[in-house]
Amino acid sequence: MADFAALRRLMLDSQIKPNKVTDTRVHEALMSVPRENFVPDALRTVAYVDEDLSIGGGRYLIEPRVFARMLQEAGIRAGEKVLDLGAGGGYTTAVIGHLAASVVAVEADKALADAAKASLAGLGIGNATVVVGDPAKGQAAAGPFDVILIEASVPEVPASLFEQLADGGRLVAVLRDGPIGVATLFSKSGGVVGRRPLFDAATPILPGFERPAAFVF
Repeated sequence: MADFAALRRLMLDSQIKPNKVTDTRVHEALMSVPRENFVPDALRTVAYVDEDLSIGGGRYLIEPRVFARMLQEAGIRAGEKVLDLGAGGGYTTAVIGHLAASVVAVEADKALADAAKASLAGLGIGNATVVVGDPAKGQAAAGPFDVILIEASVPEVPASLFEQLADGGRLVAVLRDGPIGVATLFSKSGGVVGRRPLFDAATPILPGFERPAAFVF
């Protein structure tokens, strides 16, 4: 039987901390959530490896070090509201739930969303809401949000998502239009959105964010 608590500690010490993640609140949140509960049974023993894990339907659980760095750069504070897009089976939502006042998770795959609801309830995380919907459209009715995280790579961020950010809000996503993407921090101030590249990441593409086909003469 795998010692998951030990594997979780090893993930923190060998993957997260060496990747410039120094925020102790992020450390504690990652240590509080059993990642093995959010992957298929056959992958439980490798739940803490440093790679993206397939959770079915062409979807992936983002690798720990990339997710942790995104969390740190988002700077989630205890009183803030977060939108988690492409939440999959709910692992990212569970971790965010330990950092924020509330989190709304949007997942297009109903089976994954149902699994997320069950897992979050089983862990007693009561400040998270899971919605079946299109992550590319966000969840405007529940906004504005202090932080938005997109849990996979996208070619670009839809403008409508920036409209769902509160003033002073941050959005973190991996922008990818080739073999390697760039994790990027977007910040909104006075209605203006600025952007800053953070680090390279080969995170898998999140379906539904594809650019519209351009008209060619």
